[in-house]
Amino acid sequence: MDLKQLQDTPPWEWPRGIGQKFLTILRDPKAKASDRLLAAGLAGDFTVINDPLAHALLAIVGNAGEPAELRARAAISLGPALEQADIDEFEDPESVPISEKTFHKIQQSLRKVYADSGVPKLVRRRILEAAVRAPEDWHSDAIRTAWSSEDPEWKLTAIFGMRYVRGFDEQIVEALGNADPLIHYEAVCAAGNWEMDAAWPHLTALLAAPGTDKDLLIAAMHAVACIRPDEAGGLLVDLVDSEDEDIAEAASEALSEAEGMSDDEFDDDEDEDFDDEDDEDDDTIR
Repeated sequence: MDLKQLQDTPPWEWPRGIGQKFLTILRDPKAKASDRLLAAGLAGDFTVINDPLAHALLAIVGNAGEPAELRARAAISLGPALEQADIDEFEDPESVPISEKTFHKIQQSLRKVYADSGVPKLVRRRILEAAVRAPEDWHSDAIRTAWSSEDPEWKLTAIFGMRYVRGFDEQIVEALGNADPLIHYEAVCAAGNWEMDAAWPHLTALLAAPGTDKDLLIAAMHAVACIRPDEAGGLLVDLVDSEDEDIAEAASEALSEAEGMSDDEFDDDEDEDFDDEDDEDDDTIR
């Protein structure tokens, strides 16, 4: 199968052994540049990523002789595996596509390459965007430096990182007012991820405005569902009937998210009430 065809094919329908083909292409500096770029982008998918592919991607990231675009693509492909490993913490190794040893090697190598100011900007940006998906102490300073830059591309990388790294509420609120649509979009995603109540007025205004960009509108839907799930339903219900199928589907998903979060909060409250009753009983016994 031609690699270009794979871009339009669901990963679960990829042919058997395609991961090995990616590995062969990535390791061959004489392979077509376009094939290596495609392989680097596809190799990070959960259906194929494993230790050998992760090491091949990492070798490209650290090789100054490779094209910057290829190094950047290889770096960003490592992000999903890093995030899954960070979430799972290897409690169930079968659910993580890479080994713990490889996970730590990726973290160490990405930090080392990022610290080299001589590495092309695109490569360093993609390294940070991948690395923050498994947050480490050095990421906060890197994000802060990127956000303070006058370079809008570094600012975009910074606000993307704020979606994964805590402690940037003030900057996220600031970014909600940024004129750059990409920065604005990432700020909305970050605000929803951290359930930032301060972003609520801005998000509700996006939902009400008739000319809101579709991707931004969808991001705002999911954000309000996370921030105030009990109030989100009234804002989302009309969007479920949208003539745009993407918007209607996203609104339904956001409603389900809000309902699920409301149920979780109700269960938490019940647990707290039960704990309080136990405390009262304990006091009586004493």
